[in-house]
Amino acid sequence: MASEALLGGFSDGPRQSARAFRAALEAMARPGEVQHLAETGAAPAPVSPAAATLLLVLCDPETPLHLAGDHDRPELRDWITFHCAAPLVGATEAAFVLGDWAAMGDLGQYAIGTAEYPDRSATLIVDGAYEGQPVSLSGPGIKDSRAVSLPAVTPFQGNRALFPLGLDFYFCDGSSLWALPRSTRVSEGEAV
Repeated sequence: MASEALLGGFSDGPRQSARAFRAALEAMARPGEVQHLAETGAAPAPVSPAAATLLLVLCDPETPLHLAGDHDRPELRDWITFHCAAPLVGATEAAFVLGDWAAMGDLGQYAIGTAEYPDRSATLIVDGAYEGQPVSLSGPGIKDSRAVSLPAVTPFQGNRALFPLGLDFYFCDGSSLWALPRSTRVSEGEAV
């Protein structure tokens, strides 16, 4: 294991992980609202500080993780093994998926839960900037509507149609993140 794998965790684990977990919860409770993380983890490139922080607070030995595209690197695998101990698995077995939008591929390959256990679905951590389309979000956690940019519209509308099944998403760029839970409606165009 390279020494790079030993670096990048929280220096004050209990306090920093509690704050980061609160930000992750706030993001899901307020879809499309950006959460700025004051203190972050640091994983090997190309992982953003926000995505590294999510891995530190959401992944553990009970949460299988899939690394997509350029995020599937030996140094990142070592970092995850040391800091999270999350088992690294294929796309179909993953509880969490990390990669850029292009590497996510067909969203149909990820678990969407079952009628008995809708919580047994995957959460996708979309890491890095993307070419966005303006959309309007509405639903739980949004007073009227909220304007954001998404890398596509149709996949997110299709995901919403599966509710209560479906995927949840975090979007990370730098030390900021926001979330799009499966309960959120996505409409083309900007919010009014």
